[in-house]
Amino acid sequence: MTALTLINSCQATTCSFNHDGCAAGAITVAGTEQASCATFVQVDVRGGLESANGQVGACQHLECVNNANLLCQAQSIQISDAGACLSYQQA
Repeated sequence: MTALTLINSCQATTCSFNHDGCAAGAITVAGTEQASCATFVQVDVRGGLESANGQVGACQHLECVNNANLLCQAQSIQISDAGACLSYQQA
């Protein structure tokens, strides 16, 4: 299996998976108009893994230069405070 793309930084401080970095095991990048983290959840608890080393599990943006077979091929990605994938680049 190919190694999953690391989430280098996540600025979405209101996301329950973000505590000093993304603690989701793997996120999905989706969205219709903008590539964004579909795993974003805002609840009153912090969740996810104990360490903040989240990865991209799937990407639904076929037009991104980093997408191959619905998997992100970038070395790492950044997520904005609004949950947007800042590493998205349209082919």
